[in-house]
Formats: sequence, structure tokens, C-alpha cells
Amino acid sequence: MSELVVLDSSALLCLLGAEPGSDKVAEALPRSAISTVNLAEMVAKLCERGLSGEEVRAALSGLPLDIRPFTADQAQASGALRPATRALGLSLGDRACLALAAELGATALTADRDWLKLKLGVQVTVIR
Repeated sequence: MSELVVLDSSALLCLLGAEPGSDKVAEALPRSAISTVNLAEMVAKLCERGLSGEEVRAALSGLPLDIRPFTADQAQASGALRPATRALGLSLGDRACLALAAELGATALTADRDWLKLKLGVQVTVIR
């Protein structure tokens, strides 16, 4: 894998938790981007698990993250994805990841196997 990838929050959480599949995320990290929406979702999950904001910042500080702002175009694309993804229960964060991947012509990297059922023209790689 040498192409650009867009990380779903589940992929970044997998890496930080050293869960199965984290090796694939670590390999992709130098050529990855993440939406600010997915970053916020990931921070929220870590805080729910008991980490402080400071601990989350420290965990992220050593990662070479290319953090991309959530643009108006991505907001439009994410909203437009709702009908096609609703049956699978994809969140705003999931759709933001897919919209950024589509915009960049990149592969979306996720731990959610249901994404393989999507027919959206966006390449998806599942890490486990």
C-alpha cells in the first residue's frame, strides 16, 4: 500500500489501543489524512474511556497526522451520503471520512466491516 489513505476514527482508535489491525494503521500513518470531524469523534471516545483532554493531546502529539478541516463541500457530500449509508447506520464521522476520501481520491481505512457493503465509488480497506 503506497497510496494516500483517510483514517476513520475507528482506525486511529485501533492504533492508539494497540488492537488487532493496528499494524496496518501504523503502516499507513505516514501517508494518511484525517478529517477534523473524525478527530473530534476519536477524542470524544477517548474521553469517554476516562482519558483527560491533556492525555489525549499527549497521545496524539507524536503521531504524524495530516488533519484536514471539514469544508463546506465535504459537509454537502457527507449529507448527500446519508440515504446510501443510513441502512448501515453510518455516523456523520463515517460519512465525513468517506467524503474526504472521495475528494482526495484516497482509500478510506476503517475497522468497520460494514463499509465493504457500500457502493459509493470510494475504495475502502478494513484493518481487521
